[in-house]
Amino acid sequence: MPEFDVNTPSIARVYDYWLGGTDNFAADRELGDMMLALYPPTADIVRENKQFLTHAVTWVAEQGIGQFIDLGAGLPTSPSTLETARAVIPYARVACVDNDPVVLNHLRALVGKGIDLEAPACLMMGSLLHFFPVDVGHDMLERYVAALAPGSYVILSVGRGVGELSERFISTYRDGGPPLYYYSAADVTGLLSSLEVVPPGIAEARAWRPGWAEPPSVAPRAGDIVAFVARQR
Repeated sequence: MPEFDVNTPSIARVYDYWLGGTDNFAADRELGDMMLALYPPTADIVRENKQFLTHAVTWVAEQGIGQFIDLGAGLPTSPSTLETARAVIPYARVACVDNDPVVLNHLRALVGKGIDLEAPACLMMGSLLHFFPVDVGHDMLERYVAALAPGSYVILSVGRGVGELSERFISTYRDGGPPLYYYSAADVTGLLSSLEVVPPGIAEARAWRPGWAEPPSVAPRAGDIVAFVARQR
């Protein structure tokens, strides 16, 4: 785990800032404002991703899944994964994984019983894989899915961008934060090799709604978060 340094931006705390939270520092806000100046829809995209995760966790819990493994959980901005899951299943359990000291300090208060990997669970990778090269992200997902019990689910969202503006966004972010990698449409589809996507399939986070046959049309943007929910095959 990296040492705590208020002068080094943390993506978890930058996300908290974009979501209107208070668990962030000047360096986080500086990077966050820099990215907003370059691409103003960023804060909206982060909020849309949060909304997708809330919809997805609710839907998966309604399928009877009471265990969630939240990788790169970030700060538990309300409604947290635990709050959302327990609104459907009061005994739901969530294992949160992160490497940010501020995040871990918050999550320790939520620690409860562990996850039973012999029973179905839901693996969550919300806005996580775009911090890894595509081949690394694909391998990471495959290995985690292989450890899940039959009948498990995956909730995943990842950044996708095209054009010069996306390249500038990535370059600017790398100057102040960790490396960032956009996934192409083909890259995102490739993540489903061991999974069966559920309706409405792969969609931009702002357009994903559980149970819809297909996502509604939305205006294209240079950068966006795409998302899906899938079952193990």
